Amino acid sequence: MSGRNIVITGGFGALGRVVAAAFAAAGDKVARIDFAPSAPDTIPGGMDLPGVDLTDDAAVDKAVAAVTAQLGGIDVLVNIAGGFTWETLEGGSLSAWERMFSMNLRSNATITRAALPALRQSKAGRIVNIGAGAALQAAAGMGAYAASKAGVHRLTEALAAELADTAITVNALLPSIIDTPTNRADMPDSDFSQWVQPGAIADAILFLASPGARSISGALIPVTRGAG
Repeated sequence: MSGRNIVITGGFGALGRVVAAAFAAAGDKVARIDFAPSAPDTIPGGMDLPGVDLTDDAAVDKAVAAVTAQLGGIDVLVNIAGGFTWETLEGGSLSAWERMFSMNLRSNATITRAALPALRQSKAGRIVNIGAGAALQAAAGMGAYAASKAGVHRLTEALAAELADTAITVNALLPSIIDTPTNRADMPDSDFSQWVQPGAIADAILFLASPGARSISGALIPVTRGAG
């Protein structure tokens, strides 16, 4: 199913760039949306929308309108944009909970709602969210992050049920620690060989966006193997 129109939020990040490149290599047209003011590279035949606040309804509506106008529609939405914080409830700030909710859950719901009319026009619409293995059982200091990602899990399930009578599927991948430069810098003493490679996540996303995954919807799929 090459030649589709793909929207990737957080498309300028370490995982987003790998996923975007994988779709482009498969012959799809890719639109990368990101809060960053500029793209670090380019995708041949694609489009980039920098400086988009995914918690701002008007900004999201404008971005989705630009994508549909230039590409002609949306077939696949991949919600990668998000953030992370580690802090205990007692020693941290309640604003962290609000920030995680906005970055991880509201950003997902806002663009998904805006993109639904275009996705409904697709013959095989796909929505793939990025949840978190850490949200299945939260460790110390992970409360705010895990709660927001658990919200992504529930959104995935609820939206899959809402769209059960359509051609749109909605699923989420639940990675363990992803092998990115930021994570390596934050956890320099860890065993990186046990971390999930961005390319492996991209492979799983492309599968969920494929015809072979047409009967999978509402699934929360762990991605935990460290193999390259």
